[in-house]
Amino acid sequence: MNYPIPDSPQEIVALRQQPIDEELVASAIAGVIKIVRAQGQSLEELTAQVLAEDPLLDQQQRRWLSQLVAQAWEKFS
Repeated sequence: MNYPIPDSPQEIVALRQQPIDEELVASAIAGVIKIVRAQGQSLEELTAQVLAEDPLLDQQQRRWLSQLVAQAWEKFS
């Protein structure tokens, strides 16, 4: 992977400066999971946040993303 896994929300935001590709998205998801776990949150809490109403993604996209996050959560266990 060309991108390190972010350790902080600031590092995730800094990823916006990079061209978007699959590895960047994977790195961002891994960073979010790492940060959420460090804060003591559960997969269920993260999933609820992903599924919350958002103007950027529609409901189908949020469901797809929540499934992707759940799969990544299990791989990083």
